[in-house]
Amino acid sequence: MPLSELEIWMWAEACEILNRADRLHRQFFKPVVMNVKRPTWEPPIDIYETPYEFKIMIALPGVAQEHLSVILNSDYLIIAGQRHLPNSMQAHIRRLEIPYGRFERRIELPTGHFELGTREFVNGCLLISLQKV
Repeated sequence: MPLSELEIWMWAEACEILNRADRLHRQFFKPVVMNVKRPTWEPPIDIYETPYEFKIMIALPGVAQEHLSVILNSDYLIIAGQRHLPNSMQAHIRRLEIPYGRFERRIELPTGHFELGTREFVNGCLLISLQKV
């Protein structure tokens, strides 16, 4: 193989590896060590604050509402649940970038008192409102 073709091939391979690493990072497949013996992953979140509330958006595409729990205590908002592989997937897995299994996200709350407001699913995201009391 001529040197110029080798350089092009090496560059293409390096770009592909970087793309795969970037996809994994974006897919938020971060194992979390907690007081749980089973592996977990953390869904990504966005938090917005208004004078009256916090709005929290949790990316949970493919997670059914019945597989979710939302717990509010004085220090944390905890969103936990499970994403299952689709039942129709009776195939050989060639690539698995979307995390499946148990997940948990603990969101540390600022000092203050909060009440759970609305909870709704929009486009694969759970939107939670925490009212400032």
